[in-house]
Amino acid sequence: MASKPGILTDWPWKCLGNFKYLVLAPWAIQETYSFIASDENEKDLSHFAIFPFLLLRMLHNQIWISLSRYHTAKGSNRIVDKTIEFEQVDRERNWDDQIIFNGLLLYLGGMYVKGGDHLPLWRTDGLVLTALLHAGPVEFLYYWLHRALHHHFLYSRYHSHHHSSIATEPITSVIHPFAEHIAYFALFAIPLYTSVLTGTASIMSMAVYIIYIDFMNNMGHCNFELIPKWLLSTFPPLKYLMYTPSFHSLHHTQFRTNYSLFMPFYDYIYGTMDESSDSLYESSLDRKEDAPDVVHLTHLTTPESIYYMRLGFASLASKPYNSMWYLWLLWPVTLWSMMVTRIYGRTFTVERNVFKHLKLQTWAVPKYKIQYYMQWQRESINNLIEDAILAAEEKGVKVLSLGLLNQQEELNGIGELFVRRHPKLKVKLVSGNSLAVAVVLNSIPKETTKVVLRGNLSKVAYSIALALCQGGIQVVTLREDEYNKLKARLPIEAGKKLVLSKINAPKTWIVGDGLNEVEQLRAPKGTVFIPFSQFPPKKIRKDCFYNNIPAMLAPKHLQNVDSCENWLPRRVMSAWRIAGILHALEDWNVHECGNVMFDIDKIWQASLDHGFSPIMMPTDSKLY
Repeated sequence: MASKPGILTDWPWKCLGNFKYLVLAPWAIQETYSFIASDENEKDLSHFAIFPFLLLRMLHNQIWISLSRYHTAKGSNRIVDKTIEFEQVDRERNWDDQIIFNGLLLYLGGMYVKGGDHLPLWRTDGLVLTALLHAGPVEFLYYWLHRALHHHFLYSRYHSHHHSSIATEPITSVIHPFAEHIAYFALFAIPLYTSVLTGTASIMSMAVYIIYIDFMNNMGHCNFELIPKWLLSTFPPLKYLMYTPSFHSLHHTQFRTNYSLFMPFYDYIYGTMDESSDSLYESSLDRKEDAPDVVHLTHLTTPESIYYMRLGFASLASKPYNSMWYLWLLWPVTLWSMMVTRIYGRTFTVERNVFKHLKLQTWAVPKYKIQYYMQWQRESINNLIEDAILAAEEKGVKVLSLGLLNQQEELNGIGELFVRRHPKLKVKLVSGNSLAVAVVLNSIPKETTKVVLRGNLSKVAYSIALALCQGGIQVVTLREDEYNKLKARLPIEAGKKLVLSKINAPKTWIVGDGLNEVEQLRAPKGTVFIPFSQFPPKKIRKDCFYNNIPAMLAPKHLQNVDSCENWLPRRVMSAWRIAGILHALEDWNVHECGNVMFDIDKIWQASLDHGFSPIMMPTDSKLY
């Protein structure tokens, strides 16, 4: 929002929320039906094509979003180093409003502008006229409109909303108050309206012009330099006819220079060219990939999880994972993304963060959760993990957190396989299980004397059971096989606190993968479910509490956080991810993998010392 919002700041359909697309429904349905039902000679392709064209624009923008986030996370050719936070994501969430607005105007123009219907597919003269009118009146008028918007009166009421984003993303280009978009459309309509009046308009000339505007807008705000030197050196006049991402980024950092739309020509004429434009362009192109200190390895969970990653839909990535029904409509895209990840077949960078002096990155292995349970996939998965470890070693990474990749101990012995294969590894492999145990133990309500332990038994589960029994807390198991396995692993004295019982269950349950609905229904009212695994249990009880998976709230030192980690709330990090950061901060020069477990109290205290906070859960009294 602008610092002093003026009139026509909000979009007319703001009150509709996620149902705002219904504004287009009557027009899209009417034109689709008319095209299908009309005789061959009466079909109007120009009207029918509007809705598919709007979908194409949304896809075009989304490709730019993913591409920009991928490049800026890697660091190659990145221009501005300032961070992006949740506040910016929320402010830019309505980037599609301008597409709805343009769609409405295209429908109205086709109906009420003389000559706006039954347009031919292609006319070369119309495309030439559109290009000339854009290079002349549109660019000139935009330059002076833009300078006017930087006058304090208009800036505080309108344009400051756009400039709230210093480190821009492609969609930043269209984040303006409604009144600004009216002015912009009036400018861009000059070539379109003129071509209609002169009878030279065509479907492709209009589509090409609008896609050109989208392309240049997205490119100018993508925050990584992609215009090669050879292009500008081969065609020197392009320097005045086409801006670069670094050129426009200076407008967002300096504010009073580089006002041009897409053609720097007018900044040269009127003396508003930023003197550092050329040097920033050169330095941005020469910038290499970041060399992170800590890498967190993760993987895709479900086929639709690609949309919830930072490289996917920004609005979904900025919220905890919660399956949305409308994603089923995207199953062709989902299937295509699965094919791409299978063919691409190597780890890719998802996110970058900064924690004090540490540079952090998250890498994703292109495998899905279900594949980790398949015997025939193990060699392929281990090869991908090993390649990632060796890549981290080559980059000089200090710590590599195994994250979700150690969920199956049979897969690689929680990283022990790679330590045996590469005994001279400088990068330290961290499972994070020690901190996960510490978080679970410190999540148990005080004065607890008895807990239920249920779920597939893992290294974390055994460690929790041992710590609880040694601390005098009785551990109740519901299955005989789990009781026998725990009894065999626990010391004799600690094993005395282990009980097998299917009745009189306590209200504190420590749960992992394998907890089913029937068992949840047996829990007493008001039970607190505390997960020890990396995947949360399905919430089927409204009269019980469900903790997050082992996680803590990150301090302000953690920067560039604009997405959620799987199912966790904003700025909450899993214990397995935090453990890698602590390992680097404390300079623990050992691996934490296989059967290695750190001192629970020591690692818990280290997390608190570095600003991580326990997540407070509600009390029983708030249930009723």
